[in-house]
Amino acid sequence: MQNLHDDSDERLILDSVDRFLAQEVAPVAWQLEHDDVYPADIVERMKEMGLFGCLIDPEYGGLGLSTSTYVKIIERMSKVWMSISGIINSHLIMAVCVQRFGTEEQKREFLPRFATGELRGGIALTEPDCGTDLQAIRTVAKKDGDNYVVNGTKMWISNGIEGNCFALLVKTDPQASPRHKGMSLFIAEKGPGFEVSRKLEKLGYKGIDSAELVFQDYRVAADRLIGGAEGRGLQMILGGLELGRINVAARGVGLAQAALDESVKYAQIRKTFGKPIAEHQAIQLKLGDMATRAEASRLLTQRAAEAFDRGERCDMEAGMAKLFATESAVENSIEAMRIHGGYGYSKEYLVERFYRDAPLLVIGEGTNELQRIIIAKQLIERNPA
Repeated sequence: MQNLHDDSDERLILDSVDRFLAQEVAPVAWQLEHDDVYPADIVERMKEMGLFGCLIDPEYGGLGLSTSTYVKIIERMSKVWMSISGIINSHLIMAVCVQRFGTEEQKREFLPRFATGELRGGIALTEPDCGTDLQAIRTVAKKDGDNYVVNGTKMWISNGIEGNCFALLVKTDPQASPRHKGMSLFIAEKGPGFEVSRKLEKLGYKGIDSAELVFQDYRVAADRLIGGAEGRGLQMILGGLELGRINVAARGVGLAQAALDESVKYAQIRKTFGKPIAEHQAIQLKLGDMATRAEASRLLTQRAAEAFDRGERCDMEAGMAKLFATESAVENSIEAMRIHGGYGYSKEYLVERFYRDAPLLVIGEGTNELQRIIIAKQLIERNPA
């Protein structure tokens, strides 16, 4: 792949992704998902295609794609197997944090290795007693000469087992007030004191590894502090989470569309009372709502991606897209199961996977309850009385 910008180039990359998904993912996704097996061969192909560097600037070896193109890739992936979209999402949030906020030395050392997937991982934020309220984290990094010594535990970390490098959020000043002024973000490669304690079993979202990470006197060099200054970690990661929420919205679009596609197909094959169920008004009402939800989700997600590409603050737009698209994925997955009837409850059909995968989206990258609050606060801030 090459650096791609205009519409014809976007079409080329999307065609390439479609072929990859059809030929190399779709035939094996069902088995890998049900066995909860990490898709090592698929990941190697994603590396070869440059997908781990798709948002990294060409100056540092990436493809330099727009976020608008990226969300179309994620939608396509999620229609076929949502788990593989998560393998690059967390990784790219880490990369974007370094690209936006890192020192020039950090960019030159890490971004080319992120782009190839040589260094691959994600973001280590959430803790056993801390999810939405990131300021409540308890993992601490204490300065010790040219290093920081880290102690604490992180939970639900995507790519935690198979990845080897993470953007690690810590408290460098636990007594700081307000709390965010004591938070910092490090580039943390696996090494002594950085342990994967266990793989976490999940309802859905199989194949991708989610893990608990434990840090016991883990030493990280001071020059791995992103941006070179303490106290800016929360602002950095919140910028990355805007991208993460746009990614999760795109996953919602993919799942909502996949549920619709499977339902449209099945409704024309399955017959009751002498005619295809697609001719029954009750089914048509469901299909009409499902199609509208999928398309509205797509447009909201594209709008958020365009705002991100312009460099604008877009927590409201990302929140709207994430909220609506993920709720649409849940609703469409349930309706798809109802349209399929008893077969929808069977592991032989894809819709049971959609039903298990969709709930994660309303929780991950900030719960939908939080998104509603963010949207409301931004509405007030942008429209003072």
